[in-house]
Amino acid sequence: METALLFVIFAILSCLNVPIAISLAAAAIIILATTTDFTLYMTAQRMFASLLSTTLLAVPSFVFAGVVMTHGGISKYLIAAIRAWTGHIQGGLAIVTIIACAIFAAVSGSSAATAAAIGAIMLPAMIENGYSKRYAMGLVAASGTLGILIPPSVPMVIFGFIAEYSIGELFAAGLIPGIIMAGVLIVSAIIYARKQNMKMMDKATRSERWRASFKALPGAFLPVFILGSIYSGLATPTEAAVLSVFYTLLVSIFVYREMKWALVRKILVESVNISAMIYLIISAAMVFSLFLTVKQIPQQILQLTAATHINKWMFFLVTQLMFFIMGTFLEAASITLITLPILLPVIQALDIPLVQFCVVMTVNMELAMITPPVGMNLFVVAAMSGEKLEEVVKGVWPFILIMISILIIFVLWPGVSTWLPSKMRL
Repeated sequence: METALLFVIFAILSCLNVPIAISLAAAAIIILATTTDFTLYMTAQRMFASLLSTTLLAVPSFVFAGVVMTHGGISKYLIAAIRAWTGHIQGGLAIVTIIACAIFAAVSGSSAATAAAIGAIMLPAMIENGYSKRYAMGLVAASGTLGILIPPSVPMVIFGFIAEYSIGELFAAGLIPGIIMAGVLIVSAIIYARKQNMKMMDKATRSERWRASFKALPGAFLPVFILGSIYSGLATPTEAAVLSVFYTLLVSIFVYREMKWALVRKILVESVNISAMIYLIISAAMVFSLFLTVKQIPQQILQLTAATHINKWMFFLVTQLMFFIMGTFLEAASITLITLPILLPVIQALDIPLVQFCVVMTVNMELAMITPPVGMNLFVVAAMSGEKLEEVVKGVWPFILIMISILIIFVLWPGVSTWLPSKMRL
């Protein structure tokens, strides 16, 4: 009864356009205050204590590095290099967009940041070269979701924090699925371009290619630097995140020389806004988690699962439908923080590899970024293009179907997610 009341209060506040974090915290605090002996002081203490984790330091660091990449010239030169090598292929600009999003994703760990950084450059270029505006908007929104699948990934950091699992292994689990996702999007872009008989750009000369590649090399080395330092054992994910900040600053200031004092305030404000939003959601979710612990909700769900003899395939079906529905009105961090504490005992009881569930859940969170009415990437692309949200939604639907198909593959073949982490343990 109390759990149902909590979700009713949460739903009412959300429908009144109260921010998700405040809705979640308020609902949990009201129920805790009226049904237990917890005081406001104790809940506030729990909220602040939940942020005292070195693991969570990776979140603002990756966000800051991504913002610096956007404004410091790194993303611009990466796009120029990719365009020099693939621009002459039919559908080349779409391929450039997808690959650029994949590389940018390997630094920022944020879906919205990836869509904003790459879309600002590639969206006008695609429209200018004959792509329909609707398709271009859909492609940028969908490709931007690679930001939370290809490591490093902010949602995976949160997943590891909640599950108390190795973030390095979670990052490794997302690498091959991320490459597969990018590859499928590239194939779909080529098919679209051929069907539409898209014109091709002039082929860059060999010297132009090498010049563009040399210029982009410092930025392109960043993903190798981050992931290499983690997997070699030289740095933890948190330490690698902090190192990425220094690396992007050094490249932007001393190599590209595009980091101006006028940009410092803008970069700091943008980074703080994104990080603060994530931290507020985490602290609010910890109050919700406190309620679950006090009322022993995970144990009750585990008993219900055992009584109904649910198998892992039915569990996957139910949870993925639940994530998809929640994704239409919540963003990735909120869904992870609300559901994972409840689902963890069931995942362990059904012997589902945690890395596989993390990847499958992350792909569903990608869908949450592009499903209306509150898909973050939809708003980012709509703002950049000056179009109504409905137009962006129409452009993104084909990509939603593609991503659902890939999601099914990742559920049926766990080896796609588990192979690389298993090699790391040897």
